[in-house]
Amino acid sequence: MLDETLLADLIADLPSAVRLQRLVRTLREEFCCGAVCLLRLDEDALMPVAVDGLVREGLGRRFKVSHHPRLATILASRRTTRFPPDADLPDPYDGLVEQQLDQPLHVHDCMGISLYVEGEPWGVLTLDALVAGTFDTAACLVLERYALLVEAAVRVSRLEQDLRALRMIRQEGDLRFSPPEARDILGHSTVLQRLLHELDVVAASDLTVLLVGETGVGKELFARRLHQCSSRYKAPLVQVNCAALPESLAESELFGHVKGAFSGAVSARAGRFEAADGGTLFLDEVGELPLSIQAKLLRALQEGEVQRLGEDTPRRVDVRIIAATNRRLAESVREGGFRADLYHRLSNYPVAIPPLRERGGDVLVLAGHFLEINRMRLGVRSLRLSQEAEEALLSYAWPGNVRELEHVISRAAIKALSQGEHRDDIITLVPEWLDLPHPIRQRGDKVDKAQVSREIAPQSLRERVEESQRYAIRDALEACNGVWAEAARYLSVDPSNLHKLAQRLGLK
Repeated sequence: MLDETLLADLIADLPSAVRLQRLVRTLREEFCCGAVCLLRLDEDALMPVAVDGLVREGLGRRFKVSHHPRLATILASRRTTRFPPDADLPDPYDGLVEQQLDQPLHVHDCMGISLYVEGEPWGVLTLDALVAGTFDTAACLVLERYALLVEAAVRVSRLEQDLRALRMIRQEGDLRFSPPEARDILGHSTVLQRLLHELDVVAASDLTVLLVGETGVGKELFARRLHQCSSRYKAPLVQVNCAALPESLAESELFGHVKGAFSGAVSARAGRFEAADGGTLFLDEVGELPLSIQAKLLRALQEGEVQRLGEDTPRRVDVRIIAATNRRLAESVREGGFRADLYHRLSNYPVAIPPLRERGGDVLVLAGHFLEINRMRLGVRSLRLSQEAEEALLSYAWPGNVRELEHVISRAAIKALSQGEHRDDIITLVPEWLDLPHPIRQRGDKVDKAQVSREIAPQSLRERVEESQRYAIRDALEACNGVWAEAARYLSVDPSNLHKLAQRLGLK
């Protein structure tokens, strides 16, 4: 019966993520266990691709093989590996199985098998149970048979991804381009997936992209994804932190200098533009550039040439520009702090990066990622969140976004140890250790998004209206599965007007 279900899913027209999620759910029901996890090998770590039975923050974990001997043992064998209840090796899912929310006991039964695709190791499939004796020798043999179907499902998903990439390549007319898979951005929210799809499309062009978002949203990661998914991915990605450039050295840093161009220039030096030739130049915090440098940057973008400080002859460069800012550059233009012509050149294709408070459950996925980092850093057996701590993270406004979340988790882990928790135990973080500075709503209360916006930064009336419009449009799109025509009906507006408004608000 299970074979028929898995085979039916193999030939069904399903998104890859849905197919793999159905697969692990079916296996969990078949083996009557607590959790099933499908993990993909990424260099020296195993990353969850589909899980059933683990807490939500489990999806954000990145299990370094060298730190998890059970996973290393499973990966090293082509046969099913079963660990008895009294096995000494720690289980990577201790404290992470859903049934453990109120009583964080360690896993009692575990088995897993390595997965191979086209003869190469792809990852592992693991099954865990809280009841000793759930898995026996017969279960190990059954898992080996099902592993072949799991490998087939993974292979189908990979082929589907390759076909989608090939369609994009043909549309761009460049059959040499085979973009690698970008893995750095964690999250499954609708707003994030929509953004990633948009970035993948614009990456194939050579348009200048302006990433706009609050401090701490991870603009650098999105810039890296744009580069990795572009035809320039084999060439360098060079990053410049414009806010850290002293005005006296900014020109030399960007465009280079010749020997003797200024005091201390003991040898010629290429600038960042030349270093990025053939690739991508990422100008982070571009709004902080002084006006004197903005004019020279504009010339480099318009002419495709740079001139080293002290040199008469310009040099041709082929560079794709990605810029990022947490400032409202349009306002800076009106106030005279940023050149209008440079702003229009940089905002060839503006992209708004959503703040963490708009990404829903992604907060827990990212928290899981930081929990695993701190578990390894502190040498802790298991680090998890209590249910109340999860609710606290979901309720908080996150004015510092992902960077603030990282610091909150790190401080809480250290505080737990300072309060007497032992490294050999399953450590459960509670809200008090998170030490969030703003009040947390009670369970069941509704988040007042307008209040959240007011807490983050003072806004003008126009900004508040635009922020409310963005929330309304995003909520409508989420309710209508991203279909703009249905969202327009949902909001009782003309579809063309909705598209224009969304474009003005930076949502398209």
